[in-house]
Amino acid sequence: MRFSTLIRQHVAALRALLVLTAITGIVYPLAVFAVAQLPGLRTKADGSLVEANATAVGSSLIGQSFTDVGGTALAQYFQSRPSAAGDGYDPLSTAASNLGPEDIVDTASRKSLLTQVCARSRAVGDRERVDGSRPFCTKGGVGAVLSVIGPRDADGEVSHPVQVVTVNEACPAQPFLDTYRGVRVECAEPGHDYSVGRIVPIHGNASAHPAVPADAVTASGSGLDPHISPAYAAIQVARVARARNVSAEQVRAAVDAHTTGRTLWFLGEPRVDVLQLNLDLDHRYPYRG
Repeated sequence: MRFSTLIRQHVAALRALLVLTAITGIVYPLAVFAVAQLPGLRTKADGSLVEANATAVGSSLIGQSFTDVGGTALAQYFQSRPSAAGDGYDPLSTAASNLGPEDIVDTASRKSLLTQVCARSRAVGDRERVDGSRPFCTKGGVGAVLSVIGPRDADGEVSHPVQVVTVNEACPAQPFLDTYRGVRVECAEPGHDYSVGRIVPIHGNASAHPAVPADAVTASGSGLDPHISPAYAAIQVARVARARNVSAEQVRAAVDAHTTGRTLWFLGEPRVDVLQLNLDLDHRYPYRG
C-alpha cells in the first residue's frame, strides 16, 4: 500500500471519529436535554422529585424508610414495605433478595426468607395491634420447620421417625411443637447439620388470610416500591391517628385521597403513595410528640 493512500485512510477515519463524537457526544445529549425541559417532561426528567417547604424530600418513584436512626418505625408515619435494596431503599443498589418460597431453613450466616417473613409479621402485628400470626410461622416469629430423621420408604417419606428437630429454633429454645408422629420434638443444637432429615414445614393453626398483608412482610422486586397496598395502610390508620392525636376517620380520609386505582382500570392493584400521604399528614395534622 502506498504511503499517501495510508495517510488518506487515516485522515478519513479521523474525520469520521470527530463527526460521530460531535453527533453522539454533543448534539444528541443536548437535544435530549432540550426535549426533557419541555413543559410536562421537566419534572420527570429531573427525577420526579417531591418538595416540601422548598426542599427536596424524596422522589415519587422511589420509596423510603420512615424510621429513626436505630431503625425503629416512627409512630406518626405510615410505614413502607420492606426493602432488599442495599441497607433499604438504596437507589444505587436496587435489587430483590432472590430468595424463593423454598428458602425455609435458617443457616449460620442468614435467616431464611420464611423466618424473615415470620419475624416481620410478628413485629408488624405488635406495632399495629393486630394478629401477626401466619401459616408456617411459630409464635416466636421464625419458620415452623421440622427435620424428620429416620429410615425412608420408596417414595422418600420417613416411615419411622427416630428424631425430629425444629431446625429454626436453636437450643435452649422451647420447640413450637411438643411431638410429631409420636416422637418428641427437639430444639436445634447450634452448628449441627440436620439436612439428612426430611424437611417438613408445619402449617399450624393460623388463618389462611393473615391480618398482616403480604406487602408488609415481603420486599418488591426492585426494592424501591414507593407504594403500599390499601390493606397495609388500613391496619396503620389507628396507630397514626393516636400519634397525631386526631380521629381515625381523618387519617382514613387522607389515605383515600392518596390511593390510586388500577392502571387503565385493569393493570396492577390499587396502591397508596406513602411519601405523599405522610407529607399530607404533616401539613394537615402536624405531629406534636
